[in-house]
Amino acid sequence: MTPGMIYLVGAGPGDPELLTLRAVSALRSADTIIYDRLVHPGALAHAAPHTRLLYVGKEGGGAQVPQDEICELLISQARLGRTVVRLKGGDPFVFGRGGEEALALEAAGLPYAVIPGVSSGVAAPALAGIPVTHRGTAASVTFATCTLAEGEVSWAHLAGAPTLVLFMAGARLGEVSARLMAAGKAASTPAAIIESASLPEQRVVTAPLGELAAAAGAARIGSPALVVIGDVVALRDQLTLCRSLGELSAPGGGALPAALPAALPAAASANV
Repeated sequence: MTPGMIYLVGAGPGDPELLTLRAVSALRSADTIIYDRLVHPGALAHAAPHTRLLYVGKEGGGAQVPQDEICELLISQARLGRTVVRLKGGDPFVFGRGGEEALALEAAGLPYAVIPGVSSGVAAPALAGIPVTHRGTAASVTFATCTLAEGEVSWAHLAGAPTLVLFMAGARLGEVSARLMAAGKAASTPAAIIESASLPEQRVVTAPLGELAAAAGAARIGSPALVVIGDVVALRDQLTLCRSLGELSAPGGGALPAALPAALPAAASANV
């Protein structure tokens, strides 16, 4: 049997209207969609009626599908001759483990393509009225995660970034802030944490770095959240007419579903 094509697709920061046209095309043609926790139901609404929807979401501290099982699921579905979409929040190659999946497909000798998505690293700050670069303020930006597979984060390197965007740092915000300040980042540096970027429930909390953890805790900021640290955060106070997408109607006037009508099947085995 000729194996099916596999697409590693970025779903963007949350709002399904931020899917690329190429991503929508792939979703409509898929026989199987293997998707993550942060994928909006409106993105899955593009699937055809016959499409298998397999959930492999991960959440820190909760139940998880191991990465090697996800790779095996991709391979087994493609070997059944099915067109497979691996749908991930943001961009598959920006802290999405898309590179690991691509290597697994290479080892299996299976064809695949990458469809980039809008990364929350740039989308979340923009939607909060924070440009990650700004002439005269920040000529570079560093994207980082504070969770490494092995070794220790270079806090001195991160502390020196004009703009620092941190993924998956919300649960460790107090520790992260303390380590950055110990490495030389001023406690007075403007900082923000953005929850549920691009969605109607988007919330933004700003405070000096030394106070951000307490402010986020008081606001009960949850996951998903992205942290931005740097003088560019102060520009938010000047961009007062910038509206979040959750406040606006879609330009075309159409409404996407907030949820799908039925529970989606879990990826219980590679032979679904």
